[in-house]
Amino acid sequence: MLKTSTTNNDRRNFIQKITLAGTGLCLIPHNIYPNLPLKMKIVKVGMIGLDTSHCIEYTKLLNDPNAPEEIAGFPVVAAFPLGSSTIESSYSRIPKYTKEMEEMGVKIVDSIQELLDQVDVILLESNDGGVRLKQTIEVLKKGKPMFIDKPVAASFVDVKKIYKAANELKVPIFSSSSLRFLKNADAIRNKNEIGKVMGATTYSPCYIEPSHTDLFWYGVHGVELLFTVMGTGIKSIRRDFTEQNDVVYGTWHDGRVGVYRGRPHWEIGFGGIAFGEKGNLTMGPHDGYSSIVSEIVKFFKSHDAPVLPNETLEIYAFMEAADESKRNKGETVLLEKYLK
Repeated sequence: MLKTSTTNNDRRNFIQKITLAGTGLCLIPHNIYPNLPLKMKIVKVGMIGLDTSHCIEYTKLLNDPNAPEEIAGFPVVAAFPLGSSTIESSYSRIPKYTKEMEEMGVKIVDSIQELLDQVDVILLESNDGGVRLKQTIEVLKKGKPMFIDKPVAASFVDVKKIYKAANELKVPIFSSSSLRFLKNADAIRNKNEIGKVMGATTYSPCYIEPSHTDLFWYGVHGVELLFTVMGTGIKSIRRDFTEQNDVVYGTWHDGRVGVYRGRPHWEIGFGGIAFGEKGNLTMGPHDGYSSIVSEIVKFFKSHDAPVLPNETLEIYAFMEAADESKRNKGETVLLEKYLK
C-alpha cells in the first residue's frame, strides 16, 4: 500500500511499474516522461526492422525524458529487428542497431505478431522494400495505425497493393521522406511564401539498389521534396541517366516543369530551389528528424495523414516511369497508365 507521503511522480512510477510487470515488458520506458500528467495516456510504439539509422534517431527523440510536449507520451517500447536477408548494407546493420535499441530500454521480440500484441501503433522501418508488402499486411490485419518509412515497397505494383489493402481494411497509414518537412518546403507549400510555384529543381544522393525500382532506394528523398512544392498533377516524365548523373524532367498537366537531379555521391546533399510567382526560395540542407517525428505523432493522435494516398502513389508512379524512360533511352513516358 502506498504511503500518504508518496509524491505524484513516485505514484506514477509505481503504477507504471505494476502495469509493466503484468506485460513482461519491464524495460518499457513508460516512466521516462516525469512531467506528463497522470491522466495522459501513453501510446506504445512498436518498430519493425532495425536496419536503418532512422530507428535510432526516431527512438532517441521519442524516448527522450525531456521530449517536447507535442511528441511526449509515444515511447518506442518494442521492436522486431529483421528486415532484409539479401541486401548486405541492410542486414549487416541489424546487430549494431539491435544492441543500441536494447540499451535504450526497447524490448526485442521474435516476430511481428508478438510485437503487434504489445503495442498500439507501428513504425515500419525495414530498409528493404522487398519485404514491405508481407510486413504491412500483417500490421493492417491487426488494425494498427502505421507510418511506413521510405521506400513504401520495392516496386510500384507492391506500393499499390499496400494502399489498396489499407483502404479496404480502413487502417490509417502514411509514408514520407523527412525532406517533405524541411522548413522552407513547408513555407512554400503551406504558407504561400512565394505564391504559386511555377517550377522547381530538387536534388539528393541517388544510390541504386538492383532489387528496387532505381529511385525508390534513395532518390525518393529528392523526388518527395519536388512533389512537396509542386503538388500533384504530373502528366509525363523523361529521364537522362549516366553513371555520374541522373536527371528526371517532369511536366505537370498545367504546363509547369519540375526537375529531380541525383548523383551516386553524398556530396550532392539534399535540397532544391522553387520558382514562384512572388520570388524564389531555396530548400535544404537536411536539418534532422524532429519535424517528421512530430508529424508522425500528430498522425498517431488524429489518424489524419499529412500526405494523402493519391500524392504518395503519384510520387512512386513518377519514379517507376523514370525506370521505363531509362530502359527506352530517355523517351518521354505518360503517367496516365500508372495512375488509372
